[in-house]
Amino acid sequence: MRKLIAAIFLLAVSQIAFAEGACPPGSYPIGGQGVQGCAPIPGGGSGTSERRMVADGKWETRWGAVSEDTESMATGASISMKSKRLAVAAADAECKRLGGKKCKLRLAYFNQCIAIADPDAGQLASGGGKSMVVSAETVEKAKETALSKCQGAENGQTCEIVYSACSMSEYKAYR
Repeated sequence: MRKLIAAIFLLAVSQIAFAEGACPPGSYPIGGQGVQGCAPIPGGGSGTSERRMVADGKWETRWGAVSEDTESMATGASISMKSKRLAVAAADAECKRLGGKKCKLRLAYFNQCIAIADPDAGQLASGGGKSMVVSAETVEKAKETALSKCQGAENGQTCEIVYSACSMSEYKAYR
């Protein structure tokens, strides 16, 4: 009788072992229909086989800016600066270098693209027309929006893209 109980016990234990699906300790079988694999048991690792995710870098914000003198039409731009302050200062310096006396910030942006659409030269020379500065997720979208807004700003105004650039975030490795 004892041998029969022992045989039944061993048979039951062997069936439980097959339920592991020959997966290593700390994992369980997944899949079915002839496709099987092993997945780690959440929170069930032994500690020796667990891998820890370690950051090897970070994404850094990048700024850009556009400054303009409306009298002289001097325009300065900056891209990929580490701060808004640096981007604005660089755009103002470029505007002044190009002859601007009263350069003013038109737009500061980060992790995006920018486009400037100006009316044609004839409209600008006559004192008419309105320039548009637009930022967007992509340079294509910025150009499209700037043109649309510029052409809709004044009746019959024809416009063209005169500047576009992007200041997208940059990945910097720790090492």
